[in-house]
Amino acid sequence: MHELGVISAMVKTIEEIIKEQGYTEVHKLVLEVGELSGIVPHYMEVCYPAAVYKTFMENSVLEMETIPGIVRCKDCGKEFNATAHDFTCPQCESHNMEILSGNDVMIKEIQCT
Repeated sequence: MHELGVISAMVKTIEEIIKEQGYTEVHKLVLEVGELSGIVPHYMEVCYPAAVYKTFMENSVLEMETIPGIVRCKDCGKEFNATAHDFTCPQCESHNMEILSGNDVMIKEIQCT
């Protein structure tokens, strides 16, 4: 479960940025999690309390938005959601594809005081 490492690194970075800006507490963190990122959102939710324990994010809420894993078939050019089609092009049945979106984890919003 690498989600704990990912969220811990994010918390450390956010903490440094927030301190530099003069804020004292984070209320909410919103993440965009791509379907193709290799991150399991449920595991992120489970790890979050441990990652923010004894930080000024301890009382914050984690929200996550899923970004669809959109790919383009390199054989026929069809664009489609890879997870919805089991990583198989619905037009030509190829598995040769290029990722267009949904392979990142990004911080969308930080609400703080």
